[in-house]
Amino acid sequence: MHPATHPTDAPDGRTHRTPLPRRRLLRGLLAAVVALPLLGAAAACGDDAADGKTKISIFWWGGDARAQLTAQALDLYTTKNPDVTFETTWQANQGYFDKLATLTAGGNPPDIFQIDDNFLAEYAARNTTLDLTPYRESGKLDTTKFPPSLLQYGVVDGKLAGLAAGENTQGLVYNKTLLANNGLPEPTTGMSWEEHIAWAEQVAKKTKIPGTQDPSADYKAFWVWLRQQGKDLYSGTDLGFTVEDVTRWFELWKGARDRGATPPADIIHEGNATDITKQLVVTGKAGTSWVWVNQMPELKKNTADELGVIAYPGDPSAQWARASMYWSVFRGSKNAEIAVDVINFLANDPAAVKLLGTDRGLPSNMDLRRVVSDDTTDEAMKQSIAVETELAETFGESPQVPIKGHSKVRAELIKAAENAQYGRATPAEAAAQFIEACKAAIAS
Repeated sequence: MHPATHPTDAPDGRTHRTPLPRRRLLRGLLAAVVALPLLGAAAACGDDAADGKTKISIFWWGGDARAQLTAQALDLYTTKNPDVTFETTWQANQGYFDKLATLTAGGNPPDIFQIDDNFLAEYAARNTTLDLTPYRESGKLDTTKFPPSLLQYGVVDGKLAGLAAGENTQGLVYNKTLLANNGLPEPTTGMSWEEHIAWAEQVAKKTKIPGTQDPSADYKAFWVWLRQQGKDLYSGTDLGFTVEDVTRWFELWKGARDRGATPPADIIHEGNATDITKQLVVTGKAGTSWVWVNQMPELKKNTADELGVIAYPGDPSAQWARASMYWSVFRGSKNAEIAVDVINFLANDPAAVKLLGTDRGLPSNMDLRRVVSDDTTDEAMKQSIAVETELAETFGESPQVPIKGHSKVRAELIKAAENAQYGRATPAEAAAQFIEACKAAIAS
């Protein structure tokens, strides 16, 4: 939740419990400055220790809580496999991918690293990621309990480049208390976009609070809407949509703004921030926000009101089981077999999955997800899991993993949409600006 800050990221994080040797880091920095080469021939950090044990290096982003949970799960693996130990490295999301690029460019990549859909295709194209397909086919990597679209969303150019560490999907979160206090109906999955806007206009007239955040700058909403039009965000190495598609999308939300169904531009801009505490559904500035389902617990912490969550408007089969993040194995790892066994353990061992809980999204293993759901005492998380499980019944096929330049595309959508929201450009003009910027982003 690349990207940019991921929806399940902790807001802070300290550098790891096993520091990198300074000489190694400097060597990596120097290599990154000189060039970012193809990485297939580089050697991984993991190695055989002097005591004959195999040391596996693993790198992830997150905060203290994630570090503690991951360390416990890895300790559990070592308990069951005494000849394997771990060199762990972790840090906050900010700067994580810069450091990963430095490590891989400098010939010191970790055996296992956390990655997301903003960068998976890029690293796979550089031959950095091990193709996990043979391990899945042999049964060494068990994905039989994964939703099919979740597994597919880790495939790049026919190769399984990453194993989903957790699942997430788009969710429309709404203020149940606001609606109940005003005798208004709750939105439902399956409402068309036009019906949603009409409902939001009704909410605004009755409560004087705009019924919905304007999601025209939100790539998640745009992507789902495109899929409902028979299009997609990407097609091969190109965009999957046209300037006419973007114009229609911007015009849809201009109409909503004109009807008072959404807030004015300044308030919309606040909601476009990634900070969960600034989402309009919890600041009381809109009746709904467009988020990730697993953000429900964090949203709930920021409001005394009761919240509900449903699928985005339109056909819910346009949504899919998205990997909140992946575990990838370095293609040149000397201990690839063990590294694969480790990520299989993190995804499928009942004790490990219970330890990790929902920190990286909902467990990918559907059987173990139910166990985690039964164990959690967080009502908002129970709600998230229930909605995700319900939506899983209607999930369509996953799209291709985003191509290189996706982060820039996301940023350019915000810029173009805000130009339309503020009236600095017409929907058609903003759409043309967006297309031009996108083409430059994916060509660079």
